Amino acid sequence: MDSVEPRTNRCLGLTLKLCYYCLEECHANTVLAMAASAPSKCFLVTGPPGIGKTTLVMRVLDTLSTSNPNLKIHGFYSRKSISNAVNREVREGNERVGFEVVTVDGKKGSLASSTVSSPESLRWPSVGKYRVDVASFESLVMPELQVKDDTDLFVIDEVGKMELFSSSFFPAVLNVLNSNIPLLATVPIPKFGRDIPGVARLKNHPGAALFTLNKTNRDSVKEQIYSQISELLHKP
Repeated sequence: MDSVEPRTNRCLGLTLKLCYYCLEECHANTVLAMAASAPSKCFLVTGPPGIGKTTLVMRVLDTLSTSNPNLKIHGFYSRKSISNAVNREVREGNERVGFEVVTVDGKKGSLASSTVSSPESLRWPSVGKYRVDVASFESLVMPELQVKDDTDLFVIDEVGKMELFSSSFFPAVLNVLNSNIPLLATVPIPKFGRDIPGVARLKNHPGAALFTLNKTNRDSVKEQIYSQISELLHKP
């Protein structure tokens, strides 16, 4: 009898462990299923350079603002953009010499330049020939990414290599992503098949939907994003 009781206890212990693991797996699967079935609140637009990511974002916002003039949108645009913070190309003649950030109320600042030559700028991080003015970028963009109760939509164009030189930027993006406020953002297409780590993290978020632009689907993608955001904004 003494040898039977330990075996019985071991069997009971194994059974309880098996039940525990089954419950854990069931819970994990339930969480994943709920995330998959939940409506997307993060809309990521990607595609090759020049395909029209920023233009698409602007078209979505124009349509949203027309249908709801009181909509409160915060965020920024990168490169050739408008609204709560726009990164626009800076040119001298036909040559692009940098990028600037422009807020929706008209404030402007440098994001990156190929012509700066001050001793301070030589210590700035660089992307290709451009040196990134992180302090200027943060001073204009960070206030735009503060989560507030009266914000209806965040726009971030883009989450790219230049922007990610700011140590404050990506935590602010995650804070937006984890809020209950819809987010429309652009991200660069993977280079050599690999995403920037921050971009990969956004793409893998359970609430994110990724739209890859090409020359033939720009109108349909615009309508998809507009209709989904519009539906979210009209939910009580």
